[in-house]
Amino acid sequence: MAVPRSAHLSEYDVPSVAEPVIDSWDWILRAAIVAGLIITLSSIAGDMFRPLLHRVDRGGWMTLLQHPSMLWMTMGILLLSFRTLLWFRYRPFATATPHEAPALTVVIPAYNEGPMVAQTIDSVAAAIYPRERLKILVIDDGSRDDTWWHIQQAAARHPHLVTALQFAENRGKRAALAAGFHRAHGDIVITIDSDCIIERGTLLAMTGPFRSPRVGAVAGKVLVHNRYEGFIPRLLHVRFLLSFDFLRAAESAYGTVYCTPGALSAYRLSVVREVLDRWLNQTFLGVRATYGEDRALTNFILERGFDSVYQRTGVVRTVVPNTYGKLCKMFLRWDRSYIREDLHFLRILWKRPWKARLISLVDRIITNLHYPVAYVALGMLFRLSFGHPVIILHMLLAIGLASLFYTLYYLRSERSLDFLYGVLYAYFSLFALSWIFPYAALTLRARAWMTR
Repeated sequence: MAVPRSAHLSEYDVPSVAEPVIDSWDWILRAAIVAGLIITLSSIAGDMFRPLLHRVDRGGWMTLLQHPSMLWMTMGILLLSFRTLLWFRYRPFATATPHEAPALTVVIPAYNEGPMVAQTIDSVAAAIYPRERLKILVIDDGSRDDTWWHIQQAAARHPHLVTALQFAENRGKRAALAAGFHRAHGDIVITIDSDCIIERGTLLAMTGPFRSPRVGAVAGKVLVHNRYEGFIPRLLHVRFLLSFDFLRAAESAYGTVYCTPGALSAYRLSVVREVLDRWLNQTFLGVRATYGEDRALTNFILERGFDSVYQRTGVVRTVVPNTYGKLCKMFLRWDRSYIREDLHFLRILWKRPWKARLISLVDRIITNLHYPVAYVALGMLFRLSFGHPVIILHMLLAIGLASLFYTLYYLRSERSLDFLYGVLYAYFSLFALSWIFPYAALTLRARAWMTR
């Protein structure tokens, strides 16, 4: 990874990225999280659910569902406890220094992005990185608006950094990324979505983990750029922070981050080129795969025996949907790729090191059991509520308490009153988004970017 020292590097003053403050408040949050896990396990094993189980005993066939559901809840809490331990232990990788920074290409695919793509390009051009080792490739995937004009304007502002390519017609995000991968040079390639803004130290941070020859892919930390532009973005800010700063941090501990996001990911270019043809021509159920290119590429890299990790200090802010319709499109695309790529991951699981293999197997089984158990439990509670309406109130209260507990994880990463949106998201997800996963499972053969 080391390269010859440049003669003019004094201009690259690398900003330090502070770790979360370890103070009395942090220890209080840690203690509250541990206490909450212990109380929850004790409640499942104790009498907390006895009134509900007593009603289920009189529910005929529903009695058969009682013990598997309780077993899954117990397993789920144990998995959460294990993830919490890994999360407590997580530390970001040391960032690369300008002196050792590898040759790097940043690939930005764009489609009908408008002026936002110029902001993305400008943020990458403004990042702290040795200019003689940085190349930015922007690919317009046959946009029908003024995206190409904005790309050209940004390229003119950064003539020695930015190379712009344009497809005559829309060919899909994979094709746009593949064009960038083919033209990339250097050791590392970073992909950034065209509606994202990176922090100045992000490029150096994202190349740091590649000091380890085992690392093939790195996931960055994704936050919400338009956080204050409505109710939905504020909900998603909490969800994103939990997804990255908690879940991916835990996955990183055993080198198996299941999805390196399109918003910001880094890859070892030599490995990408080894799997490029298979990834580009991937099919599922007889149809060429288009959506979910980020998780698909992660799987192909894991299959080659490399690790995927999380770098908390590599930060990007992305524009998220601010309307319900656009939000549903996003989650529908994510859920379709989740189903397809989890099936793919189970086929390559045996190629992982034995510790990662064991942890991943348990993780995937418990995580995926959530779907049948959750939908069956909702149906069961709905059925029981006809005779006992108070059950609905108990369920809503339980959801509120569980989501309030999860906000402790959020508060450790960001100490703000926005943690309350984590509670609201739980109810919003139940009533407005729970239909998406079953629909995604029934429409797996669908294609398209589904971003507009």
